[in-house]
Amino acid sequence: MPIRRADRLFDILRILRSAKASVTAASIADELEVTVRTVYRDVATLQARRVPIEGAAGIGYVLQNGFDLPPLMLTADEAEAIAVGVRMLARTGDPGLQKAAESILSKVAQVVPDPLRDYLNAAPVYVATRGAPVPQRRDLPATIRHAIRDARKMKIAYEDEQGRRTGRVIQPFAVAYYVEATLVCAWCELRAGIRHFRTDRIVSAEMLDERFTIPEAVIAQWAAEREEH
Repeated sequence: MPIRRADRLFDILRILRSAKASVTAASIADELEVTVRTVYRDVATLQARRVPIEGAAGIGYVLQNGFDLPPLMLTADEAEAIAVGVRMLARTGDPGLQKAAESILSKVAQVVPDPLRDYLNAAPVYVATRGAPVPQRRDLPATIRHAIRDARKMKIAYEDEQGRRTGRVIQPFAVAYYVEATLVCAWCELRAGIRHFRTDRIVSAEMLDERFTIPEAVIAQWAAEREEH
């Protein structure tokens, strides 16, 4: 699908801004999958708009230092990606992430041009709201993420499928979001191994002051086993 001209002009600025030396029109054309003649016209348009691009056809282009791109510019595809991502977070069963996503969407909408702002708020994308069950303690997912960030142990009461309850001290290191459940990936001190706990089966949870360090080799092995499955 052809890139909109407005998106292409922004991409040219992005390429020039990130370059450490002059960039030829041929190089830009190759990256954007357009003709060299198109790049010449687009650069001329930018220069006519007083964007400080130095250089000429056949030599290369350089963006002068000090030129700032707009604070946030999105393509239509990028706007759709944000809209889909925000809606999909409703399926994780994590109210904290959903609230944060809505806040991000609101902040993004304040700094993009009007057409994109409307598109973000009413993108023609629909995501089913059914997904992982929300834990009884709605603050539980946020507590788990906090414990992971701070590498702090947690004391939990957990019920299995048969309703049997056990007390565990776990060392959480990741959260896995699936449609049917949200899992806490942790080293379980009771079982002396990595276990996965459904957040909707955690009856109670307490973040402890004690910190932990899981050997990188253990995490690597866990990651490898996940890839195999």
